[in-house]
Amino acid sequence: MRALVSGGAGYIGSHMCKALAAEGHDVLVLDNLSTGHRAAVKWGDFVQADLLDAARVDGVLAEFRPDVVFHFAGLSVVRDSMSQPFDYYRNNVVGSLNLLSAMQNHDVGKIVFSSSAAVYGTPVVETIDEMQVTQPINPYGTTKLMVERMLGDAALAYGLRSVSLRYFNAAGADLDSDIGEAHEPETHLIPNALRAADESMVLDVFGTDYATPDGTCIRDYVHVVDLADAHLRAAGYLDENAGTHRFNLGTGTGCSVLQIVGKVREATGCALKYRVSPRRQGDPARLVASNERARSYLGWEPRYSDLRTMVDSAWAWHRTRTY
Repeated sequence: MRALVSGGAGYIGSHMCKALAAEGHDVLVLDNLSTGHRAAVKWGDFVQADLLDAARVDGVLAEFRPDVVFHFAGLSVVRDSMSQPFDYYRNNVVGSLNLLSAMQNHDVGKIVFSSSAAVYGTPVVETIDEMQVTQPINPYGTTKLMVERMLGDAALAYGLRSVSLRYFNAAGADLDSDIGEAHEPETHLIPNALRAADESMVLDVFGTDYATPDGTCIRDYVHVVDLADAHLRAAGYLDENAGTHRFNLGTGTGCSVLQIVGKVREATGCALKYRVSPRRQGDPARLVASNERARSYLGWEPRYSDLRTMVDSAWAWHRTRTY
């Protein structure tokens, strides 16, 4: 198939491109490089464009004529969304609308959207399934939910087929260390812990008084390679299923912050030090996904999402990274 990957120069998007190329698909990356890396575009052709440039996006789709769009582009730092909400509504919502409008103009009928567990807000159950109420507590989560709702409306009005994949915590790196996580600034725990260990820095642990076994927050981490596999399966699912669909992507278990610290010490052989800092506002004690729907409907199995593989692959990338 011909696949357009918006945000394909970013962390998850670049892994998607490698997975698509491995299956023999034609890939076109569309990215404005505001947070992505040109060096991460190793599979497929590249067009530097911003989704806010509606005419440019329309022209790209008119020329490439994809069979399916994988939509990763957007801003994704929760803290920044609180202080700069208009940037998030503009980039994530208006940009997505421009992309969807161009798809409609050129009869592109399938899209797999990179959504987020942030659409749920503060959980009221221990393990979150897709039937839980969506009540985002920050502009980032709200923008993701708004795009999901646009996809639902487009299914009814135009027959657009879509899957929204609600990630929990993406982690790890390409198993060949070709690409990996390279944000600036980095906000994710595992790469920050690896950097702290490697550079003899002190890692901040935000709160050790939660109602969890070791007092630190528990999160559901899923390997980026498993995320890419889920997207491939979602595209195949849309070949046979009309309408709009939503699936959680996680392992169903979860790891605490101090478990991550211990695994990073083991992987690096370094005496990673941490300091206890105050809780961050809005951090729930536990965020863990039910992935039963993804298993049942997509046949998805998180094969690489054990903590050791996620940390080891991220450490291998950290030591050899080229961008």
